[in-house]
Amino acid sequence: MQVRHDMRQMLARRRERSLTAEVRDALEEMILRGEIGRGERLNEHQLAEELGVSRGPVREAARALEREGLVTAVANQGVFVRELTLADALELYDLRAMIAGYLCAEAARSAALETRQALLAAVAEMEEAIAGGEEERYFALNLAFHDAVARASGARRAAALYTSLGKEVRLMRQRVLQGAASLRISNTEHLRIAQAILDGDVEGARDSGAAHHANGKTRLLETMGETGDLQPTAQPHPGGGDGTGHQATQGRNT
Repeated sequence: MQVRHDMRQMLARRRERSLTAEVRDALEEMILRGEIGRGERLNEHQLAEELGVSRGPVREAARALEREGLVTAVANQGVFVRELTLADALELYDLRAMIAGYLCAEAARSAALETRQALLAAVAEMEEAIAGGEEERYFALNLAFHDAVARASGARRAAALYTSLGKEVRLMRQRVLQGAASLRISNTEHLRIAQAILDGDVEGARDSGAAHHANGKTRLLETMGETGDLQPTAQPHPGGGDGTGHQATQGRNT
């Protein structure tokens, strides 16, 4: 009987962990899409109601997001979406540049031919998005491209670190990827990366990967000079909301 009781407890804990993971993923997506804005407090009661869960999984999910650098807990006040300082953002770009160079080099060294060709195809798809004026689609494809390079490297620990840092960068949303000119510059750099990987040019891939992120840092500083703010103004969207295709959620911090 004790064995069955212990088994039930173990299964209950597994279900709870699974639910917490689902809630964590949902909250992360809300934050990265800007549905919960920078500096906003996570309202456990309201979020639990929206997601159809108890407050426990929301609380545990928030703790996980804090470990990942997306939210900050303030004693006696609650948990807030992290606000990146300029120093934070520049450090993230430098770290990502170093890791990206390594990942690109490893992809050039060991990726399968089919994978290398798929990276070139992804660059062409991003070019189509630019031509069609589809900035949101480009942004999604851009993220997918860099994730694909990370996977192609076969360097799992470096790829995981790169992805984690990338989530923090996304707190700035599409700040450095606005306007066709900016997107074309970015995609030209993607082409250099993909071509070097296809050619098996290890050093060329390393240099192109690092330079792409260093140039992103430069573009950020240039836009900072125009507005003096890390957060972009929400772009108009035909369906309303905040330019992501979703309605911006109001009042989450009330």
